[in-house]
Amino acid sequence: MEIIRTVELLRQRIAEEKQLGHSVGLVPTMGALHAGHISLVERARNDNDVVVVSVFVNPTQFNNPDDLRTYPRTEKADCEKLQVAGVNYAFIPSVEEIYPEPDTRIFDLGEVAEVMEGPMRPGHFNGVAQIVSKLFAMVEPHRAYFGEKDFQQIAVIRRMVEIERFNIDIIGCPIKREDDGLAMSSRNVRLTAEQRAIAPTIYSTLTESVDYATTHSIEETKKHVIDTLNAIDQMEVEYYEIVNAATMQPIANWSDAETAVGCITVYCGEVRLIDNIKYSKR
Repeated sequence: MEIIRTVELLRQRIAEEKQLGHSVGLVPTMGALHAGHISLVERARNDNDVVVVSVFVNPTQFNNPDDLRTYPRTEKADCEKLQVAGVNYAFIPSVEEIYPEPDTRIFDLGEVAEVMEGPMRPGHFNGVAQIVSKLFAMVEPHRAYFGEKDFQQIAVIRRMVEIERFNIDIIGCPIKREDDGLAMSSRNVRLTAEQRAIAPTIYSTLTESVDYATTHSIEETKKHVIDTLNAIDQMEVEYYEIVNAATMQPIANWSDAETAVGCITVYCGEVRLIDNIKYSKR
């Protein structure tokens, strides 16, 4: 595995690979890698001749300076995991390399970015679109891989691809979970032992709600999930929305979408955790 720090060398290496007729898969990450990230790498390796993983904590997508400051940075451990996983190139640039000057682009991301994370984290999705569009322009991969834990983010990236007219397949990959059901996240390391013990109730409550939903309305199901989690000490639901998987828009009836997705954000102490679950059409 080669570690690359500059855009110039990255472009050179990718051009060399493409001259050999190699297909290229990109896995964008912010580091602090766990088995969820590695599952994306494995899918990319299966689909492509060459795999590029970017490791970059992107400042423009953080609307909370404290969140940016406390985001875990574990480059040495990340590189060891990527080496074992069979990555060809790890792109680990500085902020100055990615943003030699401020990125002032504003993306018209439309309705997929106007709900849930949109109002809760102003500017977040525009920052995501900035960095992912930059990476796509640098690498020009055939395919790019994202975890479905950030379900709304994938919809936003698909919208950005339309706007920018990138010829790239966006591949959403299943959520990777711990043995107790907690969705893997770089933020999980910030949970105390007590919080880590209760955090899996997010997924168990979502899972239970799928059965509950068979005999209850959208609103009843939402209230059931929110009330169940809020009753747990140190748990506070920021939002729980059941939306159309294609448009990210809230639905009023189960019949309103071919696939409905319940998207949740919960504060476990001070750690913000997200998850989601699919409900089938009835």
